[in-house]
Amino acid sequence: MVRFTRNEDVKVLFLGTPEMARTVLAGLLEAGYDVIGVVTQPDREAGRGHRLLASPVKQYALERGIPVYQPAKIREDYSFAELLDIDVIACMAYGQIVPEGFLSLAKVGAVNVHGSLLPAYRGAAPIQRAIMDGRKLTGVSLMEMVAAMDAGDVYDVRECPIEEGDDYTSLGRKLAALGAEMMAFDLLSYANRELIGTPQDEEKATIAKKIKKAEEHVSLDLGAEAARNAFRGLSEEPGGYLLLDGAKLKVFRSHLAEGLEGGEKGDYILGKKTMAVRFADGYLALDEVQLEGKKRMDISSFLNGMRGHLPSAGKVG
Repeated sequence: MVRFTRNEDVKVLFLGTPEMARTVLAGLLEAGYDVIGVVTQPDREAGRGHRLLASPVKQYALERGIPVYQPAKIREDYSFAELLDIDVIACMAYGQIVPEGFLSLAKVGAVNVHGSLLPAYRGAAPIQRAIMDGRKLTGVSLMEMVAAMDAGDVYDVRECPIEEGDDYTSLGRKLAALGAEMMAFDLLSYANRELIGTPQDEEKATIAKKIKKAEEHVSLDLGAEAARNAFRGLSEEPGGYLLLDGAKLKVFRSHLAEGLEGGEKGDYILGKKTMAVRFADGYLALDEVQLEGKKRMDISSFLNGMRGHLPSAGKVG
C-alpha cells in the first residue's frame, strides 16, 4: 500500500457545485492537495437574457487552471474520469447521484462533506430543513460515499450552533468553513487509511427532502414561529414569499410581533414603519422584504415607497 507523506502527494478529484463547495475546494488547494480535476453541474441559464452561468466551483477552478468536467448525467457518462489518476474523490454538494462505478475509480475511496450531523437530515436540503424545523444545533459530517444516499460510515463531525439570526445563507457560510477545515485536516489521514469510520444508526436517520417550488410560498396556516423559520430557511436564496395584491413579496428577515391580537389568517396591519402579518397563532413582523419587480429593502423604506398605494390594513395570500 502506498503511503502518502504530504498533502501534495494526494491526487484529488473534487465534486461540487455551489458557493459552499467552492469554499471546500479552496480549502483543499490552500492545504496543498493536488486537485487534478473538478466535476460540477452543467452551466445553467440565468436572468431574463437566459445567458449561461457557470457554477461557483467551475469559475474558481478555471481561475486556478484546474480541468473542469460537466457531465449532464454522471450516472450515464463518467468516461472522462477513467483517464485520470485518482487517489481520492472528495465531494461537497455536487447535486447528482454518483454511481458506484465512478466511485470505484479512486484508488483509496471517496468522501463527502455533508451539511448535517448524520444520520440526521440525509438528503438534498439539510441546512434549510434544520432551520425550518427550528433546530438549535447542526454541523458537518465527513462520510464515506456509498450507493445509498448519505449512508456511509462517518469519519469526523464538527458541530455548529444555529443562532437566532441565522438564515440559510449565513449558516451555509459557517458550515462551508467548518467543512473546508475538516476536509483539509482529515484527507491525508483518510488517504493513508488511518481514519476509522463509525457506521450510522439507521433507526435515527431522517431525510431532508429537496425544497419544492410550492414551499417558497409560505403558508398562512403555519404558526408565526414556524413561518419565521420557513423564511429563514429559504433566505436569501430562493427566498420565501407571501402574495400582496397578487405580486410576490419575498421576506428575508422577520421577527415575532408582540402585543397584537385578533384578526384572521392573512390579515396585515401597518404602523408608521412596521408591517405585521397574522399567521395561525399570532403575528409576524416583517423586517426586510422585496416586492416582485422591485429592489430588496428594509420595511420602513418599503412602506415609504408604497405610501398611498397600500391601505393601513388588508390581506396577504
